[in-house]
Amino acid sequence: MQRIIAVTLAFSLLSAVLFSQPVPKMEKPALIPFPAKWEPIPGECRLSDGPRILQIQDTAIANPEGYRLQIRPEEIRMYFKEKAGAFYAQQTLQQLTSPDGVLPCLDIEDAPRFAYRGMHLDVCRHFFPVDFIKKYIDLLAMHKMNYFHWHLTEDQGWRIEIKKYPRLQEVAAWRKETLVGHYSDQPHQFDGQRYGGYYTQEEIRDVVEYARERFVTIIPEIEMPGHSQALLAAYPELSCHGQPLEVATKWGVFEDVLCPTEETFEFLENVLLEVIDLFPGPYIHIGGDECPKTQWKESAFCQELIKKEGLKDEDELQSYFIRRIDRFLSEHGRKLIGWDEILEGGLSENATVMSWRGVQGGIEAAQAGHDVIMTPTSHCYFDYYQSQSPDEPLAIGGYLPLEKVYNYEPVPEELSPEEARHILGAQGNLWTEYIPDTRQVEYMAFPRALALAELLWSPLSAKDFSDFQDRLARYLPRLDINYADHLFDIRYELDGADLRLSNRLDMPMWYQFDDEKPVLYEGPVPILSDTHLQAWRADATGEPSGRLLRLDFHTHAAFGKKIQWQEPPHPNYQLGGAAALSNGLLGNPTRYGDGEWLGWWGKDVVLTTDLVEAHPIRSAQLRFFQSQGQWIYLPREVELFYSDDGTDYQSLGQIAVEQTKERVQTVVLTFPEKEARYWKLHVTRFGKIPPGMQGAGNEAWVFLDEWILQQ
Repeated sequence: MQRIIAVTLAFSLLSAVLFSQPVPKMEKPALIPFPAKWEPIPGECRLSDGPRILQIQDTAIANPEGYRLQIRPEEIRMYFKEKAGAFYAQQTLQQLTSPDGVLPCLDIEDAPRFAYRGMHLDVCRHFFPVDFIKKYIDLLAMHKMNYFHWHLTEDQGWRIEIKKYPRLQEVAAWRKETLVGHYSDQPHQFDGQRYGGYYTQEEIRDVVEYARERFVTIIPEIEMPGHSQALLAAYPELSCHGQPLEVATKWGVFEDVLCPTEETFEFLENVLLEVIDLFPGPYIHIGGDECPKTQWKESAFCQELIKKEGLKDEDELQSYFIRRIDRFLSEHGRKLIGWDEILEGGLSENATVMSWRGVQGGIEAAQAGHDVIMTPTSHCYFDYYQSQSPDEPLAIGGYLPLEKVYNYEPVPEELSPEEARHILGAQGNLWTEYIPDTRQVEYMAFPRALALAELLWSPLSAKDFSDFQDRLARYLPRLDINYADHLFDIRYELDGADLRLSNRLDMPMWYQFDDEKPVLYEGPVPILSDTHLQAWRADATGEPSGRLLRLDFHTHAAFGKKIQWQEPPHPNYQLGGAAALSNGLLGNPTRYGDGEWLGWWGKDVVLTTDLVEAHPIRSAQLRFFQSQGQWIYLPREVELFYSDDGTDYQSLGQIAVEQTKERVQTVVLTFPEKEARYWKLHVTRFGKIPPGMQGAGNEAWVFLDEWILQQ
């Protein structure tokens, strides 16, 4: 049965993201996410002509978020089963409408692939006003995302008013100062400025209602039992030692965690009662990640509790903690979500897992029958660098370009069809240690959030990054936000010693070596010696346009030669491939995620290269990255080998790596001249991270950018 409702056209564009520039007409519309099915129809619909607008309740549409559109010159029909479908139909119409009120005639049939399509925002490391939170929700809703994960409590600040415990607002919401620069910079520097803030319950109710009207469900996160130093600064009696604490002023993981006493559970249950009252959605996120167990191991109370409850160890004590909270939330009609650490010691009965440390946690949870939201660092952490440009603003590290986000597949191939049904969707995470203001939030989130929106909404069979880029290039200029425009940057690749350039807009490009005369790019450019190259796009008038590409090449005997590894780098840090070790380009000295650095975890690095013909070599030079706060350490030692046949290698000696605090350490091995064709390198990893350091007990990473062989 269908019910037809005639309505007046009121396409009120979301106020925070008004389209600001016209888009040229073309056959395939620049829709993001792109609909499941579409068919162009000759003609156009002009709103100035007063077409009839019909909303039709169609019970035949299976998906509650699904809709159909029929646009004709005299009439627009929107078919939907539930209000969410009508809302998403309106978002599509808004994207189709040009600034002069013209829509292409077409038919659309659409519904999402995944039920959970989310974005996260950390407001604890840096705090953002209510108006911006609403703008963020507008942006999610416009692109058919339906969950907003609001990270409200952390070591560095508590951001939600809890009336029963006023010291959370008076003490926990404020830190005396904030770290300046990167955590890895030594010694640490601070700005000396008091910083903080929190949302009142009245403000939160307003935001929740604002989101509800846009079919966005808010998931609040209240961290426990770790990442709770701000809470403990206000109520130190809830720790295992009861000593005074301050709200954290730098980033990282802290030893001070909640003690699993009855007083702690009473406190948390009272907090959660107020949270439940504010957030009517089905989920409450309780964190559960990165909880050091040192204080639990040292606590007589915790050790007695482990014995009393028949637990094996501190991991099972964390599971006990989470299960207590899960039962409480279940009794009050809510579902618990936690990061994948809640798997340690046994998963709580009703918990939903957010898999962030990779995909394995999601696989294990789905195989055990638990719902999963995929959010691995490799594809979903939008606080990572998004381009290789040296001009990028400071970020936490890593490298996550747009293409890698778009090509992510949330359903692991290891799962059976039945298990795969537990993958609800995916979420982009935006942690704000290095994101101090709203413009930077927009810059880091967009357009990567648009890539995520499309991969979660559109059919898998329709995934096409080239097509997405074409639409995105036309769509982005219409958004009134501070988006990152790297889509339009000049791209480069090396084929041996030949440099190839391209750009998404197919604009003419010019390049210049050192101070030589600029040359129009017409094909691959050979790199013959050490040189500085600049390249730029030119518009129709010949004027430079866009961001300048700058490359410093360091040629050497292994430059452009193929390198093979015994064990590959970690999949998250092998973007540049083996070519990155011999392309003459050094990695960025302030970050390890630029594609030039390759990272190995828990493995020694063993490399071989064939110089094609014998070369006299006197030295080998290597550069290693160090960021101990992110588990990246210098190796222990380096050993170099040579061979005449590529089979029998002889050692030229080894060198111990000086364990300094420098971000980048250059290691040089010199020796009497040796002429050989084949060369081998063995880098011995650091090993386990020592006690008292971030990630203690875990294997350290080793990052290498170039293997330089010179006469």
